[in-house]
Amino acid sequence: MRTGVVLPTFRHTVEETLAVARRAEEAGVDGVFCYDHLWPLGQPERPAMAPFPLLGAVAAITERVWLGPLVARVGLVPDQVLLAEFDALGLLAPDRVIGALGTGDRLSAPENEAFGVPFAPAAERRDALAHCVRSLRERGIPVWVGGGARRTVAIAEAEGVAVNLWGATPEAVALQAEHSEVTWGGTTPEPGTDEVAAEASVEALVPEMAEAGATWAVFGWPVPLEALAVAARAATRRRRPPAGGADRVGRTR
Repeated sequence: MRTGVVLPTFRHTVEETLAVARRAEEAGVDGVFCYDHLWPLGQPERPAMAPFPLLGAVAAITERVWLGPLVARVGLVPDQVLLAEFDALGLLAPDRVIGALGTGDRLSAPENEAFGVPFAPAAERRDALAHCVRSLRERGIPVWVGGGARRTVAIAEAEGVAVNLWGATPEAVALQAEHSEVTWGGTTPEPGTDEVAAEASVEALVPEMAEAGATWAVFGWPVPLEALAVAARAATRRRRPPAGGADRVGRTR
C-alpha cells in the first residue's frame, strides 16, 4: 500500500504548498498530487494554482516522492499540450510521474465556460481520454483514470491501467479491484476536526482500502502526514504480496 496527499492549491501564494510537499517526503508519504481546476468546485471567487508549473516546483525540491495531477482534465488544453506537460514534468522528475487523467463532468463544466474553453460532449472527451492514456503508456508513465461513468472506467480496463475512485467505499474498491488496479482518493473529516479524529480516520481508512485491494490511498489536504505513512506501513505488513510477485506502481516493492 502506498499513500499520497493532494497538496493545498486553492491558495494565493505557493509557500504553504511547497512546505507540505517537503513535509510529506520527510514523513515517508509516497506521492504528492495537485488538483486540475480553474477554481475550487462551486467557488469561482477563490484562486487555484495551475498543476503542472506547481508540480515542476515540487520536483525541484523533492527527490523521492511520485508526482502527478489528480486528475488532469482532458479538454482544458489540446491533447498534445497536455502530453507535453507530462513530458516536461518527466524531465524534471524522471521515473516519478503518475499520469492521472479524467474527463471532467457537469460540476466542472462551468470552469470551461467561464474561460471560453469548449466543454465537448462526453463521447468526444472519452475519445481524447483514450488517446492520452495510450500516449502516456507508450512513454512508460503509469496511468490512473478518474472513475465516474461506467464508459470511462471501461477505457481504463481496456487499456490495462488503474482506476482512481474518489470517496469510494471499501466495497466499491473491492468490486473494481476484480477488474483492474484501483487507487483510492478521499478526505479525512471536515476541516476543523481535531487532529486526534483525523489520525483515527487515517488509521481506519488506510487498512480498509488495502484490504479491499487499493494500491494507493491518497488524501486531500489537510491530513496528518506522519500518521498516514505509519498506517500505510502497517497495512502493507498485514497484506499478502500479490500472486507471482507482480510489481507495478501502486504495489509495494
